[in-house]
Amino acid sequence: MPEERPTMPPVRLRTDAELARDALAAPLLARAVRLARWAEPGKPVASGGVLPESELRAAIELLGLSGDEDGPEHTAQAWQLAVDTGLVEIDESEEASGAAAAAESDGDGDGKGDGDGADGAAPLGDEFSALAISGEELRLITEGGPRDILDIWLDGFETVLADAAAPDLGDIAAQISEGGELDLDAIDWNPEEEAEFLDGVLGNLYLLTALDEEAAAASVPLPALAASMIVPEDMDEPTDDILEEVSEAMVRLDDQFRLLAPTGLIDYQPVDEALIQEVDGEGRIQEPETAEELEDEDVSRYGMVRLTPLGIYAVRARMIEAGIDAPAVGDLADKGADILLDALPGHPEPAAQAEAEQWLARRTPEEAARELLAAARGDDEGAPLRRLTCQQTLSLVGTEAEPALREVLDDRHLGGLARVWLAEHGVAGVPEPPEAMVFWLTVDTLAAQLATEGDSAELRDLVRGLVDQSGSFFDSAWRVDHPATAEVLEAMGRLHPDKQAAKEARKAAFKARSRA
Repeated sequence: MPEERPTMPPVRLRTDAELARDALAAPLLARAVRLARWAEPGKPVASGGVLPESELRAAIELLGLSGDEDGPEHTAQAWQLAVDTGLVEIDESEEASGAAAAAESDGDGDGKGDGDGADGAAPLGDEFSALAISGEELRLITEGGPRDILDIWLDGFETVLADAAAPDLGDIAAQISEGGELDLDAIDWNPEEEAEFLDGVLGNLYLLTALDEEAAAASVPLPALAASMIVPEDMDEPTDDILEEVSEAMVRLDDQFRLLAPTGLIDYQPVDEALIQEVDGEGRIQEPETAEELEDEDVSRYGMVRLTPLGIYAVRARMIEAGIDAPAVGDLADKGADILLDALPGHPEPAAQAEAEQWLARRTPEEAARELLAAARGDDEGAPLRRLTCQQTLSLVGTEAEPALREVLDDRHLGGLARVWLAEHGVAGVPEPPEAMVFWLTVDTLAAQLATEGDSAELRDLVRGLVDQSGSFFDSAWRVDHPATAEVLEAMGRLHPDKQAAKEARKAAFKARSRA
């Protein structure tokens, strides 16, 4: 038997065109595209595509980052992204090497630059043996479709994500300068664990978005996000060791989110640097004792993050590649009504309505109603919930569906819900339902509610209302020819607050089982 795939709740995605516009507007890709166009005639670079210092200075000026202390770093990152994604290609052939050397000689005279070097620039004295030219992917930026742009953006995002999960370069440089071999244990870095941790954090943000779109529109405090990955669910009060782990994770995530934000994946407000303290050579964040003790403006000092629509798209793509079932609203639009009715109860309410609306938009009201009603029939265990979902979906259909609803007025499974729909739409000439049909629909509805909510407060109120409305409810209910009659009556016995009514419900359940 095949292993069941993990399943995420569905998310609403923007159109490819909207996402492509978001990708092109993201600071990192926008800069990379500008640098690729700048490199189109050919720029001399060192082996591997590193910009010479003179060209790096020109690139910084081109991007308008001359007055920014992080300008060299941002420029070098954008250039590297352009190379990694194929927006810029590096030609290291003999012919290109000669052209690069000639161009560098023409530009600076000695081919070595005239400064001490800058972040992202080739060291002084390097031989500039390659030529950077615009790549094929640059043409797709202007001539390709939205999907081409998104593919380029995803490739770039993956390289930045890998960099975000990499160890601190300063620690590596220190080890190498000491003449020792690179020891990952000594720098406290496990590549698989780090990648899994970052994926888990992004997965938590994705899940929040899928479950509650309104809550996801607001940013998540970084302490809460880090705690969700570290604090065990059954731990009431975190220990000092756990809180220290959370603090360390926040420092790490702050660095990683600062790197990821320019990709357009997340909206991120960094941790206030005044809160970061050095303890034994490592960064620590003094966490608030409790979130309740802080005002909103204070919480924001600890970092705030949310996935952008582009980020939702990217994380979903990674999940699908990892074998996780990560549906999007609209996936069921061309599926049968049986698949729709089985899937909708597991969707959050806004996503369920959006999914139903997209499914209905592909069909005429009458066609949709007939297909839904046919899929709602049955005496199996899941049938009551299918019928309730059918009724909820049909509430979105206009009066054009009336003929399909009238066709099932005498149907044992569907006649009750058809009458409810016709009455709600103000249709005239609807025959009164026989008493047996009323009781059958009541049992069917309660069975569906039990399947979705269990013994909820809402169901308790419904049960009480039914019994109070009809003093002889249990005298008739046990005779209902429905597979779930006994189960429903037993639940009514558990839920009704009145002891006498609960006793009558249990007796009726016993009769129903004996009759069956």
